[in-house]
This record gives sequence, structure tokens and C-alpha cells, in this order.
Amino acid sequence: MTTLTKRPADNYSPLYFLASLGAGGLTVTFFMYLMFWVPHKDKPVPTFEDISAAFQTGDLPVQIAIVLAVLGIAFFAVLNVKSLVWNLTALSGFKKTGAYLKLTQSNAESTLLAMPLAMAMTVNALFIVGLVFIPGLWGIIEYLFPIALIAFALIAVLAFRLIASFLGRVLSSGGVFDVTANNSFAQMLPAFSLSMIAVGFSAPAAMSTATSTVGISLVLSTFLGTAAIVYALIAIFTAFNSMLHHGTAKEAGPTLMIVVPILTVLGIMFLRQNHGLHTTFQVHGTTAETLMLLARLLSVQVLFLGLGLLVLRRQGYFTDYVFGAQTSPGSYALVCPGVALSVMTHFFVNKGLVGAGIIDKFGTAYWSVTAIALVAQMAMIVLVLRLNRQHFGKPASGAAVPAE
Repeated sequence: MTTLTKRPADNYSPLYFLASLGAGGLTVTFFMYLMFWVPHKDKPVPTFEDISAAFQTGDLPVQIAIVLAVLGIAFFAVLNVKSLVWNLTALSGFKKTGAYLKLTQSNAESTLLAMPLAMAMTVNALFIVGLVFIPGLWGIIEYLFPIALIAFALIAVLAFRLIASFLGRVLSSGGVFDVTANNSFAQMLPAFSLSMIAVGFSAPAAMSTATSTVGISLVLSTFLGTAAIVYALIAIFTAFNSMLHHGTAKEAGPTLMIVVPILTVLGIMFLRQNHGLHTTFQVHGTTAETLMLLARLLSVQVLFLGLGLLVLRRQGYFTDYVFGAQTSPGSYALVCPGVALSVMTHFFVNKGLVGAGIIDKFGTAYWSVTAIALVAQMAMIVLVLRLNRQHFGKPASGAAVPAE
């Protein structure tokens, strides 16, 4: 019997966790303002005290940037948590339906990995909120790192259990995985989830002064990061074969750009690990090496971004699913590459070009390249608000949308 719903999101899919992920990612883009424009001497990240001092002593442009960053972080962090809670509640109800059983017996079972992905992002976003809004947090930061590591460990266990369920089913018996329906990069979602947990694990490596904490952070982030890379390579090669034979599945078209956010989070993980190796274990890298690492990662991102946009344009994806009347929860996957490009550009400019002495900080060249990050960020803000209106608001016609 067909039921009627008032909005597309009521026809639930685990891909709606990407709505929470996108909001969390935008929180990070606003934190980049503070990370690279606010002085934070002797600390790897800015804190409430650094931000307050910069606001009081800075000129008008600095004050405007700080206000925008603080408001943006607050708004999208709330949206991130709100969306995560909604998804967890909706998923609980979804598990009681026949649609969930059908999902767990198909290729789409891997979409459940969007849950630990979003959860890991929320932990990262809440850490940013703590740094920005809680005075004196840095004084107790060493006590918080073990808690954070435990939180990410629990999320990692959840992710591996979901992956084990999926791979155990498809690898133990032949014919249960539909190769013809693997014509997208949708199966890279588990790799994205693992990489997000890995970057969370790597945070104490960059910020802690306790050798044991840094060591645990380095080992765990390396394990999760390596697992993400291995899974991604397998998924990408098997998917390309199917896409060459059957073309790219239109609704899953945005997944062609999933490589972009995966490389951003892994890139941040590498930078955090390098910082920990430098400060704790006296492994000294050079600014030129950092520049080349970021340049290589950004190069691959641009290639996959171009590939994805080419296919989406040829298929008319934006016309149908973004600006048109059709809806697909997979549209939220469009947010991830834009957010990732914005964040990576900030790192490339500040840690790469400025760090290597190629350009001057806050000079004309600096703002010319940084403008790419700001434009990408603004575009993703508009996209998130647009998609939220499409999926969580009533249809413009007022008519109900049939649910499967």
C-alpha cells in the first residue's frame, strides 16, 4: 500500500546523514578564518582567548572576519547536530520497515556508512565549538584528548562493523553484489567514513604535548587512514570498470567527486601527523615538502572535480535535482567537494605557498587564491540552504510526494 508524505525527506535514506555532514563541513570552513587570520602564538589552533584578543586589537576587516566566523560556526554547528539527531531518529524508525531489509540486501547497504561519517564530523565540529566559545579550554585540553580518542574509537568500531556486515555478505557468496549497478563511486562512502575518523584520531598528534597521547594518535590515525586508502583504491577501480560499460548512474553522479573530500581529510591528517612527529619526536620536515604534498593532493582533487562536473553537466543533474523539481538524497554529496576544496585551498595558501615563502601573507596574490576558497564556501552555503528547503520543506505545489 502506498503512503503519502509531505516532504521528500520522509522517504528516508541513510544518505540524509550527508546533510549533517555538509553542515559540519561548513563549520570547518568558517574556522579556517580563525585558524589562518587570527594569531595564536605557541598553540597549533586559535582559542577563545586568541580570538578575543584579536577582536579587541585588530582593525575593522579582522573584526568583521571574526564576527562572520563565530556566527557561521555557531549556526552550522547547531544545524549539524540538529540534522544528526534527526537522522538517528529517522534511521531508528527506518530499520523497522521492509525498505531497510531491502537496503541491507543490496549494494546500497554501504550507504549506512554515512552514519559514522556524520558522527565523526560532529565530534570534530564540537571540538571547534569548544575552542571558539569556551574560555580556558586549552588549560584542560590534555584531559580531553583521551575522551576524544575513545569517542573516535567507538565510531571506528561502528564503522568496521557496518563494513564487515556488507563485505561479509557480498564476499562470502557469489552473485549478491550487482556489478552492473556499481557504475558510480558510491562504494567509496566507507572509505570516506574511515578517513573522517582517521583525521579525528590525528588531532591529538598535532595538539598534545604528552608523548603517549601523540603516539597513540599517530598509530590509530595511520591505521584508519591506511584502511581508507586501501578501500578507496579497490572501490574506485571496480567502479570505473562498471562505469565504462554502463555509464554513470545519474542519481549517484555526485559521488564522482567523493575523492575530493577524502583527500582533504587525509591531507589534514598528514599535516597533523607531521606536526606531531616534529614537536614530539624531532622528525623535521621542510616547508617545501609540505608545499609539494598539498600541491599533489590539490592536483588530484581538481582532476576529479573536473571529471565529476563534466559528467553531471552532460547528464543534466543540476537541472533536474538541484534547480528542478526532482529530488535525490544523494544531492547532498555535492556539498562535500565544495567544502573540501575550500578547506584545502586555505591550507594550500597558508601552509603551502606562504609557508614556503612563495607569496606574502595578506598580499594581493594571497587574497587572489584565497578568493577561490571563499567563493566555494559561499556556493556551498547557498547549496545547503537550497537542498534543505527542497528536502525538508513542503513541496512548492503543496502536493504530497509518494513514498516507496
